[in-house]
Order: sequence, then structure tokens, then C-alpha cells
Amino acid sequence: MTHAKDPRLSAEQLTVETLSAVDTEVAVLGSKSYTNRAIAIASLAAEPTRVQGALLSDDTVYFSRGVEQFGHVTVDIDHETNTINVTPTGQPMRAPEEDIFVGGAGTPLRFLISLAGLAEGTTTITGNARMQERPMGDLLAALGPLGVEALAVRGNGSPPVRVTGGSYRGGATRISGAVSSQFTSSLLISSVKAEQDTEITIVDDLVSKPYVEMTLASLAAAGIRVERDGYTKFTVPAGQSFRGGEVVVEPDASGMSYFLAAAAILGGRVTIPGIGSGSHQGDVGLVDVLVRMGAHADVTDSAITLKGGPLRGIDVDMEAMPDVVPTLAIVAAFADGPTRITNIASLRVKECDRIAAVTTELRKMGIEVDEYDDAMTIHGGTPHGATIDTYDDHRIAMTFAIAGLRTEGVVIKDPGCVAKSFPTFWQVLDTLREAQ
Repeated sequence: MTHAKDPRLSAEQLTVETLSAVDTEVAVLGSKSYTNRAIAIASLAAEPTRVQGALLSDDTVYFSRGVEQFGHVTVDIDHETNTINVTPTGQPMRAPEEDIFVGGAGTPLRFLISLAGLAEGTTTITGNARMQERPMGDLLAALGPLGVEALAVRGNGSPPVRVTGGSYRGGATRISGAVSSQFTSSLLISSVKAEQDTEITIVDDLVSKPYVEMTLASLAAAGIRVERDGYTKFTVPAGQSFRGGEVVVEPDASGMSYFLAAAAILGGRVTIPGIGSGSHQGDVGLVDVLVRMGAHADVTDSAITLKGGPLRGIDVDMEAMPDVVPTLAIVAAFADGPTRITNIASLRVKECDRIAAVTTELRKMGIEVDEYDDAMTIHGGTPHGATIDTYDDHRIAMTFAIAGLRTEGVVIKDPGCVAKSFPTFWQVLDTLREAQ
């Protein structure tokens, strides 16, 4: 998919211009996580849903087109107003004749696997080369006891996945929480439409717990009740109906992180309106981490302001907010002393192996990094310029672009990969310079 508005999205590489200071308000696009949840829930509602402030990116567009292929809803996307309208057609969910292709969209693929269990017939869901390496076996196994046959076509636990639906019975199932919280979220949403109550038991520690909280909050806003025992058991009562209407998506905390990092490393100030202390997004927790490193924050109900200060290394467990680990790593590269980031094994199976990617690219910039299976230690210093490989990973591109605001000579390869989650990233980055 392409976004023609910004020619930088089709460039081979981009040299980031440095900034001497920053003091501005930044408008961040809507949350990708909340937009994906809104699409999934709206696709199961009996009345139309209007999603306002939605993130319109490769991931969410792939997901919108994917749910539309079942024939039970139409999805109208308005790029001018950042709105998604989901309207029931009155037809039952049926497996599409063509494969559903989601590119590199991990959350949509996981949500679609369970949704396909509600559709009559056999659905095949697949993605790009990296997506076909990502593990889905735990989710596929958990659907079996609920009456849904879901198999990896090549028998390796990864896409393409073939789902035979129309018999989403419900009942009791067990799933590992160690690989991805999205498996649990996928089951929670689709199980609302099961024939009987569904009991989901988490057999080990659930990673990225805030994302499940976002799912539960989204379900509650749509009128759905879920019973729970902490993070070990969830029960979805049958016979409930999703409420449609209007959904307003708050700004993306992961997208926000890059501009908070800019304030931190430049010693400047950035305010993000529209998101505040009441947010369920786990990545808001990066604010507290940056404060521990020496930044200053003012968090209200409706905005987050971060002001940079002298940075120092810390020890931090980032299991609850893995997506902002690359952002933190860049800040750590400019800090005084080592920063030890632990409990991040899930980063090995993201759009790329993010632990290896961040390690490799920081070392190119002259920063010493110790890499472990589930952790990394970054020894702060003075990064120098380098040409950054982005591994077709939006978060690597955006993270190292922020480093280039302070360090001359940072060149980002394949800058268009940011379209996966933040297609206007380079334009928003421009606003930092315009505010000078």
C-alpha cells in the first residue's frame, strides 16, 4: 500500500536534519491499538459504527479490507477526516473465496483468525514474508476446544492459516500468555458471539497486560461484560450484543513516544494534547521511565508535557510496554551511564527481531550495547552519524530518526516503512522545525 501525499514515503533513504531545540505542541495520530479493536468490535455490531480520530495506516486499512471480505459489513474509510464507518449489510459472515492478505499487520491477522471462526466456510489468512515467520500456534490450538478448526497451512504454527468456521461453540480453553497478549484479545472479542459462555484460562504469565486492559475497556464501551480473575481467567458470557454508534480514538501512545524522546534528548519541551492520566495505553508508562532518567513531566487529564533534563541510565523492566523499547534505547544512548532494559523477549518476534536490530544500529553509531536473549544494556555516550537499516520495521525507522535530531549524519533507509503505523510521521517531524 502506498501513501502518495508525502514523497519521502517512496524514497530509498532520507537524511535527518538536526535540531538545536524543541518547544512545541505535537498532534499525534490516533491509537493503532484502539483503532484495530474498534474495527474488530464494529464488525460484530448489529448497528453502524463511526470510528472518529482513527489511525489510517497500512495496518488498519488491511484490517478494514479484511473484515469486509466476510461480506457481513461494509467499511468506508475517509482519509480527510480520519474516520472509519462500519455498516452491517444484513448478510451472514461467510468465508471469502480469496485469501485475506494483511501484509505485516500482526494485530489484524491475530484478530482475523478468531473472527474467521464465526464465518461459514474455510478462510485462509496470510501476510508478507516476515508475517509468515511469526508464531500463531498458541492461538490456533486455543480455538480447537471452542469448536473452531484453525491450522497452519505449512504445519509450522505460522501463516498462512486456514480456519474452518461457523461452529464457534464456546466453552473452556487454555492459552499461553507468554508470546503475545493479542492472542487473548482476539479470543475475548470473538467469543462474545460464541454459542455458549467462553472461559479462557491463561496458563502462564501474560505479557503486555495493558493491551488486554485496552481490549476490556473497548468491549465495555461497546456494552460487553467480561468476568475475570486477575490475568489468569476470563469468562465471556454468551448472548450479549455489541453496541454501535460513535467511537472516538485517543492519540497513539506509541507514536507519541518519539516526540517525548525528542524533548528528552534535546533538553526541550513537547506537549501531546488529547491523551492523559486516564489512558489505558500501556505505552504511556514511558513518561514515568523518562522522568526516572532525568526528564520532567506534567500529566493532566487531557495532555502530557515532557521537558528534557540531564539524562542518566537506569534499570527498567519493559515487559508491559515492549513497543516503546526502541524509543527508550535511543534516549539511553544519550544518557550518562548504562541503561539495563529487561524482560523484553517478545521483541524477538515483532516486525523484525527488535533487540538485534536496535543493538546492531546503535553499534553503528558508536554506542556500546550488550545484547541478551530477553534484555539489553545500553552504555550511554555520544552517538555519531550512520546509515540506518530499518528492516522493514516502522519503529526502527522512527526511533533512529529521533536520534538524527541531535546527531548529524543519520540516514534512514526505506523511510516509507513508517506507513505501517504512522504515515504522516515525516510531516509531523517537520512541525518540530517549523516551531523553532
